[in-house]
Amino acid sequence: AVVHLIDAQAELGAEGREGTPADRRSAEDTETIIANLKATGAKAILALNKIDGMRRDTLLALSQRLFDAGVYTDVFMISALAGDGVEDLKAHLAGLMPQGPWLYPEDQAADVPARVLAAEITREKVYLRVHEELPYSAAVETTAFDERPDGSARIEQTIYVERESQRPIVLGKGGQTLKWIGQKAREELTLILDRPVHLFLTVKVDPKWQDSRALYAQFGLEFDV
Repeated sequence: AVVHLIDAQAELGAEGREGTPADRRSAEDTETIIANLKATGAKAILALNKIDGMRRDTLLALSQRLFDAGVYTDVFMISALAGDGVEDLKAHLAGLMPQGPWLYPEDQAADVPARVLAAEITREKVYLRVHEELPYSAAVETTAFDERPDGSARIEQTIYVERESQRPIVLGKGGQTLKWIGQKAREELTLILDRPVHLFLTVKVDPKWQDSRALYAQFGLEFDV
């Protein structure tokens, strides 16, 4: 579906004496698009934006004038700023989307394996918490991902740092930093995987973790390429 988004205030401004050069250019663009739609026989959905504070009768007259051009299948009045009408437009567009084939297994939440997704989520939490003290000096590997009989997932991960001095940064006083990382990662994984998650984190020092073939392999990458 093609959506033609029009600034309603500029369109109306171009019709009045108070219209600015920008308003007139906007109106000219609208006419050009309508002409092109007519020439190609294409149809579009009209979305009138910036309806905030505008008189309803004025908006209805504007929408009717544009709809009468014969190139629009539907008209939506929205305010991107306030969010008015946006959900209706999104729902309409979603309803027009054709069904397609599954691009990956139905129980997979993304186009990457769950163990890779889990590692990326935990790595994100590491950098959210210690990015100033540990810039680009850590990696996460999912070493185990097991489906439990009760439907939950048991995930084991290793957080690699380059130097021994960096290990206490990830652990935090009394292990509080690592606990925060694990809690936030577990909460997000529970939502994404739609099941309870038991997450176990270990911090290891490996000065050459960037040369680890296992870390590359979990992303489906060839280390020697």
